[in-house]
Amino acid sequence: MNTIELSAIAIYFLLVIGIGIFFFIKSKKSESEKEYFLGGRNMNGLVAALSAGASDMSAWVLMGLPGSIYLAGVGKVWIAVGLLCGTVAAWIFVAPKLRRYSIRANDSITIPQFLTNRFMTDNKALQIISALVFVIVYWVYSASSIVACGDLFKTVLDVDPKISMIVATAIIVLYTFLGGFNAVCWTDFFQGLLMLGALMLCPIIALIGVKTGSFIVDSGAALPENYFNLLSSGSFNWASIADILTGFGWGLGYFGMPHIIVRFIAIKSEKDMKKSQIVGSCWTAVILTMSAVVGLFGRYLFNDTLAESKSLVFVTMVRTFFPAFIAGILLSAIIAAAMSTADSQLLASSSAFSSDVYKAVIRKNASNREMMWAGRIVVVIIAVVAFLIASSPSCEGIMELVECAWGFFGASFGPVILLALYWRRFTYSGAVAGIVTGFAVDMIWYMLFTGDSGIYKFGLFNTGIYEIIPGFVCGMIAAVLVSLISRKPSEEVLALFEQAKQPIDTSSSAE
Repeated sequence: MNTIELSAIAIYFLLVIGIGIFFFIKSKKSESEKEYFLGGRNMNGLVAALSAGASDMSAWVLMGLPGSIYLAGVGKVWIAVGLLCGTVAAWIFVAPKLRRYSIRANDSITIPQFLTNRFMTDNKALQIISALVFVIVYWVYSASSIVACGDLFKTVLDVDPKISMIVATAIIVLYTFLGGFNAVCWTDFFQGLLMLGALMLCPIIALIGVKTGSFIVDSGAALPENYFNLLSSGSFNWASIADILTGFGWGLGYFGMPHIIVRFIAIKSEKDMKKSQIVGSCWTAVILTMSAVVGLFGRYLFNDTLAESKSLVFVTMVRTFFPAFIAGILLSAIIAAAMSTADSQLLASSSAFSSDVYKAVIRKNASNREMMWAGRIVVVIIAVVAFLIASSPSCEGIMELVECAWGFFGASFGPVILLALYWRRFTYSGAVAGIVTGFAVDMIWYMLFTGDSGIYKFGLFNTGIYEIIPGFVCGMIAAVLVSLISRKPSEEVLALFEQAKQPIDTSSSAE
């Protein structure tokens, strides 16, 4: 790591902090809970789309996926396929209906608020349960991003991981604390552009380098068996079926991922929603495709020389083909990927706790200013707890933490969100049952049926099936059955369901 690369990364850090300061100053003019946690429902379609994508795609898309494909071949692409399908499905089937319904449902600004207001009830049980699940799971999820930042700083900057995690956490907390939702979305927007540019540019320049003879390829090493086979085992057996099911299982997570779907309800108009659907789906498709291309190119360029450090394929390619300052900018894309996920997680958990626990139970008459500062304090508390988890010797690592959190959210809230949007007979009791059942089944499956025993596992046997799949299915069944045996929704709730089908043409937060 040289000082030129470091200076480019420092400029990137100053940019994101500057965005936080800008929106902090701007927020002084209109201090409100909705402004801090949802950007006043005034988010540009392009910004919302890239923010949703960047908050979703962590450092995994620049290090994990290229590294897996580099080492084992295209059979590792199924998670990317599942994520792409899930992204497109969420933009088409969830985004427009959730935005309309959340506005009709008493202008809800968080997912727990929407799930409560959708049933027009004063019962806060669902709101509190949801908010507590958010906070607990986001401790784990945010810890994964902090671990990623530590690993990335160690790899890219050659800095001690503990110091790296402290610095990364401080920067993320600073701009999230100051600027709230607007700062998070706009930093995610620039981070999304940076990730896209880095992944698009790197293979193109590498190909030019090979074609012009400025980089000589040594093609002596043999490729692994079945390297270009979509079935990683080479045949259609249980291992291949489990890989495919697990890949598509990841896609289920999008229906219940709070820090992603909250972007849907922040979009300012129907016109911007259509723009977001196209841009968001295309951005994800290009990002995942080019990430896979980087892995394949890496194998062609470097053979098996990076077998022991497969996650460094993108880093090595950047440093091989670009001048130091440009390399520093492109390497910032890796840090951006981790930070754009962490900031969204902190704000989503903060908004859920502040709006759905603090205001709903502790301080019912809290002012807008008090709510904003409560949210900021919660951001700091959650970040500290996430840092302690990340720095613990028993921490399971990035992918393990991400799998846990993604599974919990997808299984708990995915079925409930879909039923809330599409089934008029859905009841409040069914929603509670769906969340609790999905969460419980996901946790039990994770502990018993996903691998060897460990600090959080009892490992009876490994099915090879991602726990989100049985959790999602059981959560859906529980929600439907309990709804069918519960009292039917009132006429007012049914009228709200029908009203929510109608487009809202105004760009304001209510009709």
